Amino acid sequence: MISSAIAKNISHDIAVAEEVAIPATIILLLVVFGSVISSLLPFIVATGSALGALFVLFLSTKVADTSIFGVNLVTGMALGLGIDYALLMVNRFREEMALGKDPRAAVKRTLETAGRTVFFSGLTVAVALMALAFFPQYFLRTFAVAGIGVVIFAEISALLILPAILNLLGKRVDRFKLVPGSLAPKDTGMWERIARTVMRRPLPILFAVLIALAGLASLGKATTYGLVDDRILPANSPTVLANDQIRTRFDGREGTPIQIVLGHPSQNQLIDYTTKLSNLEGVVRVQSPLGITQAGVLDSGYAPAFANYTADGLVRVDAITSVDSHSTGAYDLTKQVRNIASPIHYVRVGGAGAAYTDSLQSVFDNLPAAIGWLALATMILLFLFTGSILLPIKAVLLNLVSLAATLGFLTWVFQDDHLHWLIGPFQTTGSVDLSTTVLVAVIAFGLSMDYELFLLGRIKERHDAGDSTVDAVSFGLQRSGRIITAAAIVLAVSFYGFTGSSVSIMKLLGLGVAFAIILDATVIRALLVPALMRLFGEYNWWAPKGLKWLFKRAGLEH
Repeated sequence: MISSAIAKNISHDIAVAEEVAIPATIILLLVVFGSVISSLLPFIVATGSALGALFVLFLSTKVADTSIFGVNLVTGMALGLGIDYALLMVNRFREEMALGKDPRAAVKRTLETAGRTVFFSGLTVAVALMALAFFPQYFLRTFAVAGIGVVIFAEISALLILPAILNLLGKRVDRFKLVPGSLAPKDTGMWERIARTVMRRPLPILFAVLIALAGLASLGKATTYGLVDDRILPANSPTVLANDQIRTRFDGREGTPIQIVLGHPSQNQLIDYTTKLSNLEGVVRVQSPLGITQAGVLDSGYAPAFANYTADGLVRVDAITSVDSHSTGAYDLTKQVRNIASPIHYVRVGGAGAAYTDSLQSVFDNLPAAIGWLALATMILLFLFTGSILLPIKAVLLNLVSLAATLGFLTWVFQDDHLHWLIGPFQTTGSVDLSTTVLVAVIAFGLSMDYELFLLGRIKERHDAGDSTVDAVSFGLQRSGRIITAAAIVLAVSFYGFTGSSVSIMKLLGLGVAFAIILDATVIRALLVPALMRLFGEYNWWAPKGLKWLFKRAGLEH
């Protein structure tokens, strides 16, 4: 009943969210792109991306369990990457056209510069999403498959279809302008002034921003992670009302016992085991072929028939508990049950609480491998993009700082019960859903690296042309700051639409991704990146001679 209610509510809520988010996105795109024709281009990239990714998901259903909610990630990410890549390509195309080039030459230069950035950006987002495949839950693996499919076809659309359209449109890309004057990006402006202000006082700004982010991260120091139960549904849901009655009016969770299978126990061994089991805190009573054991006392009336229950060598024991099967209490109790000392060699512990425990533990066990993959793969790709050792390390560390602040913020909202006025009513369970948090972290990490490459691509291009680090950073932020911020706002609005859902994990996903994107596009890119690059100076571009030689030989420079 719980699973059915969650699926029904989420399907309805996502449809409503998309009905609101898509019109809002269209309006924002008209403002961001500045003309009707250019504002349609992200939908071309997004459509190609979504159709390809949905085909990948279709193939996935033939070989593995696949979550239906992967479809929703496809639509959200396809639109997000379509906006990102189209905005980057169109802006560069306008820039080249403003220099007097014909459309063919402008497209060629756009592909050499912005196209290179899109290519590496897509690879970085894809390897980030691959981290979800480290977890055994098919819910997370579905998102890995869906996300990678989105990225692959977004790149195909952005690097093959979009350039062909730009070549055909030429100057008509700016038809039906909504603002007067040229839409080509400018060399000076707000973002250039911000960059130079930050680089004049890098240490004070760096210190102040890190203190603020550390404050946000500290909100998560007491985070308790768990998995979902019925309380992610609205409080007035019939399923929740029924389960609340069971919690408050009855002394045991009859529907979700700890189920134990014992192999070849003697009668005395079974008595000893059920006695120990019934004495555990949280166990109301134990049912076995010998009768009911409660607080160490066996109410026996079934002993003469014991042989009939063990004819095949297996005995089933049910422990009725007073804890919810999806709670830290169930996690701790399952561990205690599995640690009961017994001469019985074959002991298997199952049931809803054990499934919850194993699912939660599997995420914790696979986190180090997923984080290691994220860090190593991202740093390798960023080195191939920049030719620098320091810049990839800096990018990964800043992303981890940003994620820590985001996770702290989410703990404050969903565990400590705040911001109902912003995202609507929800129930707190004393924990934050771990699976959704992992999903938020991986999506935010991938999109953050997306924006990192947008910025570093322009900075490196100017530095390679002979500009100083200060001038290159100022120019790079001026040319990419508007793109990054605009893309982040549009994507954040799209994800924020999920907070209107009546299911709290959708609120967590929507608010988490929206907050992480805005934090990264503003505070991280506009303040921390210029401050650190000013402090590192020419060391930003350092790499061992051997790696530099390989970088050049591979033809990876602009």
